[in-house]
Amino acid sequence: MEISASAFLTNINLTVIDVLILILCLSATLFYCYSIYSAVVTFGESHIYAPNFYPPITILKPICGLDRDIYENLATFCQQEYSTYQIIFSVLSPQDPGIDVVKQIIRDFPKLDIQLILCERIIGANLKVSNLANALSFAKYEILVIADSDIRVGEDYLQRVVQPLHDNKVGVVTCLFRSVAEGWVEILEAIGTACYIHATSLAGKQLEGMKCAFGSTIVIRKEVLKAIGGFEAIADDLADDFQLGYLPAQAGYKVVLSDYIVEHVLSANTVVDSINRQIRWSQCVRVTGFWSYLGLIFTYGNVTSLILSVFTQGSYFIWFTLVITWVIRLIMGWFIGVIFLKDSTARKYLWLIPLWDFLSLIIWCCGLFSNTIEWHGRYFKLSKYGKLFPYDCKNT
Repeated sequence: MEISASAFLTNINLTVIDVLILILCLSATLFYCYSIYSAVVTFGESHIYAPNFYPPITILKPICGLDRDIYENLATFCQQEYSTYQIIFSVLSPQDPGIDVVKQIIRDFPKLDIQLILCERIIGANLKVSNLANALSFAKYEILVIADSDIRVGEDYLQRVVQPLHDNKVGVVTCLFRSVAEGWVEILEAIGTACYIHATSLAGKQLEGMKCAFGSTIVIRKEVLKAIGGFEAIADDLADDFQLGYLPAQAGYKVVLSDYIVEHVLSANTVVDSINRQIRWSQCVRVTGFWSYLGLIFTYGNVTSLILSVFTQGSYFIWFTLVITWVIRLIMGWFIGVIFLKDSTARKYLWLIPLWDFLSLIIWCCGLFSNTIEWHGRYFKLSKYGKLFPYDCKNT
């Protein structure tokens, strides 16, 4: 049955609220298209490699508890095809269960320059930053590589991520990541990372340039770290990894996104664990750029298009808007998650994108209004500038 143009436009009596929701749908579609464009530009960039540039490197590995597959994760950093590098594992507590894993690593790789540093010195509310500051005192080399304990890499990792530093104007190098997921909770989180979070990062890079770093990998010179005030300058910040890119960029150094993609091994025991982590990440984004965070409301096209169809009782035009929005959203997820990041979870479970988007909007709302954080069993209040203040929730 043919549908005439007049029938297609029949009964489009949109209220002000309907028009606003329609704007949200259209803006989301534009965001999806721009994210695809940003990914094409980013992954199409040429990277110049200096064949003789292999400076000695110190890897800083803060340890707190046991991530999933932690031994396998840490071992990949001990299997690098690189001539000179040092690894410093640091822990704050003598009771930390990660100590035994690190000791096993040291036994299994006796020829490597590996140290385990146990130091209980605290310089701020962010214990990871204190851990890094304690390790820094033992770093032998000028170039530092910082990576979380849930990151896994290939043998060519150091060769690749250090290359941009052959340009003296480059102060920081960072990496995107693929998620390694087990179970439906982790799979859903991995879909969100590959098909949404990285899309916003790539779009932001294209709009403003690279002005942040990711905890998956931060390569930074000691002189750059000193120029921004050292780890002490971010000792109370929730978004410590962001600041290690943002502050050098503000100081005039270039921040480069490497073409190397690492693996992030997810470990979420429950839905609550996963949601709490996502809310904490959302809070990180909010405190580093409130208006940018608020603008994310224009990226939830799946949700707003469905709401629009309900509010307007589903005219042909509105259903057409919904279909276009959902199709382009899936195309964006496919391009970024599957084609560019080569994320196997995204390839297999792409159909979960709409479910993630609905959950993500709830998380966005929580991140917008919540200023309380639970992190490794400790509770904090979050200031509007992203500083952490410990508090006792039992007496509040």
